[in-house]
Amino acid sequence: MEETQHYFTEKPKSRMIQYQFTAVLLGNELKFNTSSGVFSIKKIDRGTEVLIGNCIVEAGWHVLDMCCGYGPVGIALAKKYDIKLFMTDVNQRAVMLTRENIKANGLEGKDITVVSGSLYNKVKDKETFDTIIVNPPQTAGKDVCIAVIEQAYEFLKKGGILQLVARHNKGGKALSGIMEKVFGNVRDIAKKSGYRVYLSKKVS
Repeated sequence: MEETQHYFTEKPKSRMIQYQFTAVLLGNELKFNTSSGVFSIKKIDRGTEVLIGNCIVEAGWHVLDMCCGYGPVGIALAKKYDIKLFMTDVNQRAVMLTRENIKANGLEGKDITVVSGSLYNKVKDKETFDTIIVNPPQTAGKDVCIAVIEQAYEFLKKGGILQLVARHNKGGKALSGIMEKVFGNVRDIAKKSGYRVYLSKKVS
């Protein structure tokens, strides 16, 4: 229970026990350092796998990896595509691990920014993205997940897309309804293992 209780917090109180594993994502074998106090410490969780394997990204895009954890989404995308990447998480331990994992996977030369902050509070005013990609921290509560969606709108370029993964029957259906309300549109771009990747586009 410790992992789910404490990973969405600025400074986890749990004793730091470190782990390492490898995973093949988007055709690349990647190395990950993780630890207690962050989400999914011994393997890539299924929702994140579905998100990485099905999200829409193009070379040259400015990508925001929201609630990045120890970095699997952003790192997999940066290894595969030539993108400008911004990664953020409230959990300072997760951010530290993200920075380690960027180095472990040879991405130091890429245009990657990593910050510790609650949701969008460390994203610069008027900075906008082609896509925001998120596996929302549902254990943190519905209000946090709603804030992720509602605030995404102002940080997307016109034509930009929010991509979010969740279990459809465990909160995902409600989150997709909020996306529809905020953006005026939502569609499923993947369905796998009970998870769906929902996409909304900023049309104006």
